[in-house]
Amino acid sequence: MKQIPESELILNKDGSVYHLNLHPEEISDLIINVGDPDRVVKVSRFFDSVEVKKQKREFVTHTGFYNNRRITVLSTGIGTDNIDIVYNELDALVNINLKTREIKDKLSSLKLVRIGTSGALQKNIPVDGFVCSSFGLGLDGLLNFYNMPVTEEESEILEAFNNHYPTLGRLPASYITKSPGNLFEILSPGMHSGITASCSGFYGPQGRELRLTPYRVDIVERLNAFKFKDHLITNFEMETGAMYGLARMLGHHCCSVNVIVANRLAQKYSEDAEKSMMKLIEHTLQKLTS
Repeated sequence: MKQIPESELILNKDGSVYHLNLHPEEISDLIINVGDPDRVVKVSRFFDSVEVKKQKREFVTHTGFYNNRRITVLSTGIGTDNIDIVYNELDALVNINLKTREIKDKLSSLKLVRIGTSGALQKNIPVDGFVCSSFGLGLDGLLNFYNMPVTEEESEILEAFNNHYPTLGRLPASYITKSPGNLFEILSPGMHSGITASCSGFYGPQGRELRLTPYRVDIVERLNAFKFKDHLITNFEMETGAMYGLARMLGHHCCSVNVIVANRLAQKYSEDAEKSMMKLIEHTLQKLTS
């Protein structure tokens, strides 16, 4: 079998994957992703025990047990560029023999869950509410660097979205992926659900104007107005689109749940986002282990 060159799969001197600084035995098959490194301990605080604590750059990892289930919580940092690193290296940990640099004959499937924050794009989704993403809509362009297959349903939604929100010859081509696997069915009951759009930045790409004027000043209104059959864009953030596409291509289950810290239509912000986040963490852990 063909070996993957050292320049393509970079390992640290101790044999761990380059950015995450992890060995295969240090992660579970159930992995919670959080953007903020400080949020890792807020998740692992619920664990009955913690056996692994590692950090390199913004990538903090804790692995332990909750309700007799081994779980890893890992910070990704902000943005789909970091998701590209994290998901490829997590997949390498389980599906590549790091000693021989060969892809394994029998591939493993991870369960990847994002617990994050986002802004609502529909007036009926309240601040401090929870959203579970049925689809990830990438406005960032990352997955255009991969040969990603699309389903007929995804193709129809994307065509409708492109007609509604053209790139104007300047913005990245959009992509969309349905939540792969069965995690959406487990986590979505009792939450708002819909399409989550992922942007390549927090200010201009999300229509915020401080001293710089966004190229597309109507992004919030345009995303809010999109409707195709029963599909609406419920919220936006900076990671879910790439998560769903990479996970699906690599054969992993993936779902994104977010606490709404701002409603962009109502121009409201949470008075206690931290309290709402802790509720979402506990709720998600219970759902994943019940």
